Amino acid sequence: MTHPAQSFKPDLPQPDLPQSDSPLSMASARFHSVARQAGLLVLVVGMGLAMVSLTTQAQPVAPGTTQTRFSVSGLTQFKTDLDQGGDFNWSGFNAGFGVNRQFSSALNLGVNVKYGYENWSWSDPAAFGGQAPWGSISTPGVGLSMTYAPSSSVQLGIRPSIEWAAEDGVGTASSAIYGAVFSATNTFSNDLTLGLGAGVFRELGENRVFPFLAVNWKINDDWTLKNPLPTGPAGGAGLELAYELNPRWTLSAGGAYRNYRFRLNDSGPYAGGIGQHRLIPVFARVKYSLTPATSIDFYAVASAGGKVQVENADGAQTLNTGYDTGIGLAINLSHRF
Repeated sequence: MTHPAQSFKPDLPQPDLPQSDSPLSMASARFHSVARQAGLLVLVVGMGLAMVSLTTQAQPVAPGTTQTRFSVSGLTQFKTDLDQGGDFNWSGFNAGFGVNRQFSSALNLGVNVKYGYENWSWSDPAAFGGQAPWGSISTPGVGLSMTYAPSSSVQLGIRPSIEWAAEDGVGTASSAIYGAVFSATNTFSNDLTLGLGAGVFRELGENRVFPFLAVNWKINDDWTLKNPLPTGPAGGAGLELAYELNPRWTLSAGGAYRNYRFRLNDSGPYAGGIGQHRLIPVFARVKYSLTPATSIDFYAVASAGGKVQVENADGAQTLNTGYDTGIGLAINLSHRF
């Protein structure tokens, strides 16, 4: 998930891996797997560009300008009771790096890479027979972005992406999640930009489509209503109300809906199956701007409506349980240059 710090899906066949255990054969299998997944990304990009959509930019950028940004965050959810008995906790981190180029007053193109990691600990989860359904989850990914402004007020955007969401020990062939986010926005004034968008993704055997509202409204000199999180496979952008105490300090509160799936490895109790985590993270945030380009954010998070689920490899059996509202903390450092 993209925690406060995260579908169109054609039924394409998964590549078959060679059965040989030799290092050369395994390396060849991995190369062909990655190549085929890259091909899927090209397909998604081509389809998306043909459909032209949009996203917003925070502020006008001069043609010829290249912007680079990175962020890293750490987060944890403390011990949380499961509805059917037992408990769990988890911690992890996310890191991202992106580059955007303003080619003209109308066209902006970008590329970004990211990596996410979660480590889960379980204690007697009764819904799963007392066995830990999964351990550590990794989500590396890469994405592209295109923003086109046919007029001074309208922006159309597309962000195709592919990521590999899986428990440790799973290769890329069976863990790809791919699709795109489309948006169209209109700037009504210097203080108000509104729009609509949709995420369209293929997630491990499921097609997922979700709409979202794009908002950037400067209510007055102190208050702003906006989207706090990036839209991606885990869900839409959510909403956040922010109050600027001064140029360095900002207080805010918001929430979003998150739902993400990942492939399980072959050594656990649900070998080759799928894990899933759904939740509504509601958060309070304190932002401190070290410089105009560098900021650090502190989050207190309540994960409401949480549910964890597993299904076996053939989808014939599904086990799930809700959990109490989980309390967590997160910290995020971001910089642009």
